[in-house]
Order: sequence, then C-alpha cells, then structure tokens
Amino acid sequence: SEEKAKKAMVDAGRLADELRSEQDHAATQEKSARTTEVSLSEMQKKAEEASFALARGAAQIPAKLEARTHDIELELNRTIQQTDEVHKTITKGERRVKELLFQQEENKKNQDRITELVEKLQQKIKSYKKQIEEAEEIAAINLAKYRKAQQDFEEAEERSKICEANITKYRGARGASMTPGPI
Repeated sequence: SEEKAKKAMVDAGRLADELRSEQDHAATQEKSARTTEVSLSEMQKKAEEASFALARGAAQIPAKLEARTHDIELELNRTIQQTDEVHKTITKGERRVKELLFQQEENKKNQDRITELVEKLQQKIKSYKKQIEEAEEIAAINLAKYRKAQQDFEEAEERSKICEANITKYRGARGASMTPGPI
C-alpha cells in the first residue's frame, strides 16, 4: 500500500513536470502565434504598400506578397493546429493528475483503515496476552494447591498406614495376652 502510494506520488510528480513542460510549450506556441499575427499584420501592411506600388506599375510585387501571405497563413494554421494539440495534451495530463490524486486519496484512506485495524488487533493481542498471563497465574496457583493437597494426602496416607500398623501391633499384642495360656 505504501509502495502504491509512493509510486502514485512519483507518477503525480512526473505528470506535474510534464504538465509544466507542456504549459511552457503552450506559452511558447502562443507567443509564436502572437509573433506570427504581428508578422501577418506587418505583411498585410506591406501588401497594402505593394498594392500602391502596383498602382504605380509594379506588377511583380503583389504576386510575391500574395505568395508570402499564403505562406504565412499556412504557418499560422500549422501553429494553431500545434497549439490545439498542446491544449489536448495538457487536458489529458490534467485529467491523469486528477485520477492519480484521487487514487492517492483512496490509497491513503485504505492505509488509514489498515492502520486502524492493526491498532485494534494489537489491542486484542495485548488483551489476550493479559488473559493468558492471568490464566497461567491461576494455573500455577491451582498446581501449587494440587501439589500441596497431594503432599497432605500422601502424609495422611503415611500416617494412616503407621496408625494401622500400630493398631495391628496393638491388637496382636493384646490378642496374644488374651488368649488362654497352657493349663
């Protein structure tokens, strides 16, 4: 997710650079178009001057001026076409930048959701660890109680055996004295 976000940031930066470059190119083209328009107006002035010269008898000048005017019009049309292409490219670049920014926002939202889930899971893990520790403490206490009870039981059993042995001895000793002796 971070890689996608970084990649999107790099792509957005690259597209922003391309957009700036295209904007600079468009500004250059617009300046070129203005220069061409100025040249055209100058040529039109020259054409008017040539028409006055034609009136004076210079028949070749108008033909040259018309050819030059035609060339300038062709150049102007080419410049207009290039400017249109640049504007289309800029529009596509802006659209791509918007798409990348939207994608970056979505990636950020997803990353925030994942971070939130990770934090919740870490809280659950802490809770489970605490429960495990408490259960282990209870188990240790119960084991100690069991061992103590086992030891008490074994000691009681040992005492019981000793008592039974003493009772058997006592009965045996008492029984031997109670039996009639030889008459």
